Amino acid sequence: MNASISEIRSYPVKGLSGRVLPHAALEEGQTIQGDRRFALGRPGFAFNTDNPVWMPKTNFLALVRDERLAELDAIFDDATDELTLRLGTKTVLTADLSNSDGRAEVETYFAEFLADEIDGPPTLLEAGDHSFSDLDAKVVSLINLESVAALGLKIGADVDARRFRGNIYFGDAPAWSEFDWLDQKLRIGSAVVEVNKRTRRCAATNVNPDTAARDLNLPRALQKGWGHSDLGVYARVVDPGEIRPGDQIFPI
Repeated sequence: MNASISEIRSYPVKGLSGRVLPHAALEEGQTIQGDRRFALGRPGFAFNTDNPVWMPKTNFLALVRDERLAELDAIFDDATDELTLRLGTKTVLTADLSNSDGRAEVETYFAEFLADEIDGPPTLLEAGDHSFSDLDAKVVSLINLESVAALGLKIGADVDARRFRGNIYFGDAPAWSEFDWLDQKLRIGSAVVEVNKRTRRCAATNVNPDTAARDLNLPRALQKGWGHSDLGVYARVVDPGEIRPGDQIFPI
């Protein structure tokens, strides 16, 4: 079975919309470049950026609790560290995340944007090469588009694969066949990864990425249809390499 990459995505700011990458360099033991580099800590949450440790997503602004985040289109420029937020067709914020003034602008904006949901400004966090991932490990997430399609068919709805916030979306593989890769090594482009965990889905996937409405209950649909709430897998990069859309994915 040779699957192939359809799309590569990263999410520079945890909880905000991702970006499509034309290619990516996978480094051993690292995430997709820039993935969850920043996070917005909930008001009152203390995080030591000098000695970062993994913390649960409930400590940060995230779709699992803050569905209004999906109303925003976030555009991040790696070269300038500039974050642009758009609400519909309107640019509502442009800020330089490399300096304290720009970070304060982001915090003030979200305090106002989510005034009915949070009590005070969040804290924009960055901690070296720490990734504010949902998992206590530096991994890449893989999403089988055929599994997404099978879920949609089961519930009679068009399920947008962006709900699953994956890094590598792939096709040309039977639905759910990604679970057979558990504990196996895969060649992806010129890189090698080792699949180490199925991805359990939470209420964040219920949020429509276009409307910000909680219009589906996908964990319940997965449990009802297949007896589990998993979709996608996590993998650790064990040999570095370059990946791009069209590259093959296969066990080795």
